[in-house]
Amino acid sequence: MYKIDVLVQGYPGKSLCHGGLGWSTIALLRGHGRTILIDVGAFSIRPEFARQLKAADCPPESVTDVVLTHAHWDHSVNYTLFPNASVWIGKVEMDWATSHPVGFNPLPELYVADLAKHPKLRLLSDGEGFLEGFTAHLCPGHTPGCLVYRLAGNEVPVVFSGDAAKNRAELLSLATDMTMDAGASRASLERIWQLWRQVPGTLLIPGHDLTMRLDATGRPEYIGQRRAGIKAWFTEDLEVMAEFDISAPRF
Repeated sequence: MYKIDVLVQGYPGKSLCHGGLGWSTIALLRGHGRTILIDVGAFSIRPEFARQLKAADCPPESVTDVVLTHAHWDHSVNYTLFPNASVWIGKVEMDWATSHPVGFNPLPELYVADLAKHPKLRLLSDGEGFLEGFTAHLCPGHTPGCLVYRLAGNEVPVVFSGDAAKNRAELLSLATDMTMDAGASRASLERIWQLWRQVPGTLLIPGHDLTMRLDATGRPEYIGQRRAGIKAWFTEDLEVMAEFDISAPRF
């Protein structure tokens, strides 16, 4: 069995004025002789990511596998921090990402080009089993090659949905924000629901939200408590900061 720790909680929000917020989920799995990260976040997460790895007693050199749901900057760029790791990603995703023209989009083109030459790059296909207990499931829409990963073998199965299902609202509405193909995204959400319902008690860890499981009525319920906040300087005194708790809604 794998021990699973969510090192960084995904956040179901968008920045209004400053581009992508990009607060995505990072999960750590240890077992079967492997140390695995599911997605690795953006540049901005590095200080917190380092603290969480240290708290988990997980030196970067000990990571054996980085498993990416897709190639967007907020999920992928920190693979460079793990020198001994194989990097797993969908073949469809890499074919698309390496051929997509440079532009004002979420692809980190220089990192995509570097990843394509990575000596330990491992490309996955739909339905393929890999590592111990994992299967990859092609769920396009958000990007053409998004993969959802299902982990069997633990006492409780786990579905890692990445940005194919970013948050609870997308799962319940069967609609998506920031998708390249709304029809494909809806079909992918339906596939994710099928994976989630296969075994009662299955956990779902999305790309930008808290971990969930289905309650007795079949609706998603959160596990854990959201943590999110911002501090800002609005006075002339560097020692004085305003703190904003954005962990819960205020209507």
